[in-house]
Amino acid sequence: MGVTAVLGACASLPPANIGASVTAPNEALGQADYTFEKPGTYRLRASDVISVSVFREPDLSLEDVRVGVDGIVSLPMLGRHEVGGKTTGEIESELTQRLDTLGLKNPRVSVNISDYASHLVTVEGAVQEAGVYPFQPGARLSSAIAMAKGVTRVAELKQVAVFRTRPDGIYAARFDYGEVSRGTMLDPVLEPGDRVVVGTSTLSQFWQDTLRALPAFGVFASLDN
Repeated sequence: MGVTAVLGACASLPPANIGASVTAPNEALGQADYTFEKPGTYRLRASDVISVSVFREPDLSLEDVRVGVDGIVSLPMLGRHEVGGKTTGEIESELTQRLDTLGLKNPRVSVNISDYASHLVTVEGAVQEAGVYPFQPGARLSSAIAMAKGVTRVAELKQVAVFRTRPDGIYAARFDYGEVSRGTMLDPVLEPGDRVVVGTSTLSQFWQDTLRALPAFGVFASLDN
């Protein structure tokens, strides 16, 4: 095997652990707010794209309208309507009621999500193809790394961080991707805006020193464990 092939080879992952995978977060690693559970319902976010269909009323229907940063969409005859944070079922009920109030006889409204455009994850560090990737609701950390074509030969599997924005700031949780791959550690569901960073063995000390210097990331104080 040539030098180029060796340098491009992915870090090997341990074999899967037979049996049920771990689904509980490890709070000692900052995983308390990360979950295995996929959302049962979906609430629209800014940048998502929806289609609104009013039965037998093409002039009142609209395809591929993007939710604004304020959670508002503009609809024919109805004007501005707030959809952010609501389910498609809730929006259907609200639009049906508004059309009924305007005098439309027996309005039948259908709302569908055309694109979960709000769902973007940044993947960087020791991965084959760092970048920003779209994902479907319910995708996990392992999905993000797979979209980046996997980890590199120099990846430090124990030093995988998922940074997440909360109303009061940015938080981070540490994951051991080897354990995640085996099923012995939580493989968390991603949230829009998550940032996944895979550390490297060659820059291990720099990685550790950098994270330890950031007050919000005290979870990395014992990276050698």
